[in-house]
Amino acid sequence: MKMVLMAAAAGVALMAAPGLASAETACADLKAVKLPHAEVTAASVETAGGAELCKVSVVSRPTRDSEIGIEVWIPAGAAWNGKFVQLGNGGFAGSINSGYLRRVAQSGYAVAGTDNGHRAIGTSASWALGHPEKLVDYGWRSLKETTDAAKALIKAQKAGGPRLSYFMGCSDGGREALMEAQRFPADFDGIVAGAPANYMSLLFGNGAAQQQALARPGAYLDKPALELLQARALKDCGGEAFVRDPAACRFDPGVLQCKAGQAGGCLTAPQVRAAREIYAGRKDPRTGRIALPGISPGAEALTGGWQAWITGPSQDRNWQAAGYQFASNAFKYFAFGDPAFDFLTLDLGAQFDRAKAKMSPIIDSDDPDLAAFKRRGGKLIQYHGWNDPAIPAASSIVYYEDVRRTMGDVGGFYRMYLVPGMLHCGGGAAPANVDWLATLDAWVVDGRAPGGLTATGAGGATQQLCPYPSVARKDAGGAWSCPAPKRR
Repeated sequence: MKMVLMAAAAGVALMAAPGLASAETACADLKAVKLPHAEVTAASVETAGGAELCKVSVVSRPTRDSEIGIEVWIPAGAAWNGKFVQLGNGGFAGSINSGYLRRVAQSGYAVAGTDNGHRAIGTSASWALGHPEKLVDYGWRSLKETTDAAKALIKAQKAGGPRLSYFMGCSDGGREALMEAQRFPADFDGIVAGAPANYMSLLFGNGAAQQQALARPGAYLDKPALELLQARALKDCGGEAFVRDPAACRFDPGVLQCKAGQAGGCLTAPQVRAAREIYAGRKDPRTGRIALPGISPGAEALTGGWQAWITGPSQDRNWQAAGYQFASNAFKYFAFGDPAFDFLTLDLGAQFDRAKAKMSPIIDSDDPDLAAFKRRGGKLIQYHGWNDPAIPAASSIVYYEDVRRTMGDVGGFYRMYLVPGMLHCGGGAAPANVDWLATLDAWVVDGRAPGGLTATGAGGATQQLCPYPSVARKDAGGAWSCPAPKRR
């Protein structure tokens, strides 16, 4: 009798454990799950790193012109930690990074991602021409479709939905992350927004302004010019391999302007003007005010820096710069519906305003009212590399301060970290690696807001990161630490 009772108890425990295989629907059977205006097109088990993962492919069609690709990966059995994370896309999307999804699923999370509703390569936005619904899918609708489909599939297989749900993305994925907090505040318990392109339409304006500045006679900044700018910026702003306190850096490229008779090792007046405009950001020609901040100095010549995003490899190939391509495509296909439109002729005042009015309601995530997300107990971590050449780090400050002005003290649910020396979403001359998902999870689970964090880099290098607006300071003993936080 005792053995029978033990066996019965074990059976009950096995059925009750939410992550065990015997309590699950078979992966292949998920093909039969019915989803609103969507269908499961494939469901199969994959083995990765010794873990069994259920990979599910979905196509969602919320409108007649929509075709949103979605992937959901669910760890089998007890390998699932009971949590779900949705990953943001990058750039103009157009594909799903299955390898990234697989790695996250191997760590125990159910995970999902989307192609944002179209198939494309790189910086092309031609898919939006004549397809306004696809632009809406890209802007925000594909995110909600992915969330709902993923949670339904997890619930169908695990006989219960995730106990905690997170969203994490960088660049366009950071824009998407803030879009989630603003438009769908009930969907996620925690969000990580890295280098968010949340002022996307303004970023395209910055891109146009940068290229117009570089196109003036004698203004192009070649590799030697970038090296001069970087070396002098580092010298003037601390003398280290990267600028530790960019907010206090007051670098003016005018110090490099050629003097009478000087033939090398200096910048021409047009080059100085172009550099100043890139550092400053786009200026509205009618008011003289900066609409969105520019790029922080100190990493102009690094691989993955200005040549990759702003100047291109040479003057005759500056069109290869990613920022050139993103902005050019956006004005052609998002704003004006004209493949022949030349953004080098764009009026940065009234004509830009018309373009922004069309794009912003769909692709921007700049609403500073996060009250609904805060009320539901959501936690938000935002991070940005100070030397990001694609999306100005100062734009994150603009958003944070806008939220603070709108909501008052935000410390209970919102933390932002600006990473000295980091480029776009990673890389650069400084230690920049942080496990942001683990940091978020610890905050949501334990209820303790993160304070100073340690970023790691090559060779065991580290640097201390402090929640904005604090900046790491070195004490008398040479150790870096964060000052006591101020209420914001």
